[in-house]
Amino acid sequence: MDGEWEPPMIQNPEYKGEWKPAQIDNPDYKGKWIHPEIDNPEYTPDSNLYSYKDISVIGLDLWQVKSGTIFDNFLITDDEKYAEKVGKDTWGNTKDPEKKMKEQQDEEERKKREEDDKKDKVDDEGDEDEDEEDDDKEDDKKDKVDDEGDEDEDEEDDDK
Repeated sequence: MDGEWEPPMIQNPEYKGEWKPAQIDNPDYKGKWIHPEIDNPEYTPDSNLYSYKDISVIGLDLWQVKSGTIFDNFLITDDEKYAEKVGKDTWGNTKDPEKKMKEQQDEEERKKREEDDKKDKVDDEGDEDEDEEDDDKEDDKKDKVDDEGDEDEDEEDDDK
């Protein structure tokens, strides 16, 4: 009787082992299916299939944690020196002004958020005064109802 209770194990005389579906032979089975290879009469091999003179679009499938990321100035090349030159001419010239612009936008948003928080605080304080006034009005109504109820009781006592 020590430890957790365990149900008694009673052997099932009809148990034949783990169940498995019956396998029935298929007399029409011809083996694993192999798709037929049919010649395409319109096919012509193209050794320059991968080569493009002008790539005007590029597709990106990105997952971002923080929104607001901007992608621009894509360069597809195999020349590392040319890529560095183009990078300095484009991104190198715009990164500092863009960073300043982003900081200004963040500062404006922060100020606006602080002003909204102050307005909400002032509104909340005003609501507390209104709540107290409402509570006072409710108390007055209750007192009035109680007073009217007392008068009715006094009249009943007089009748007796």
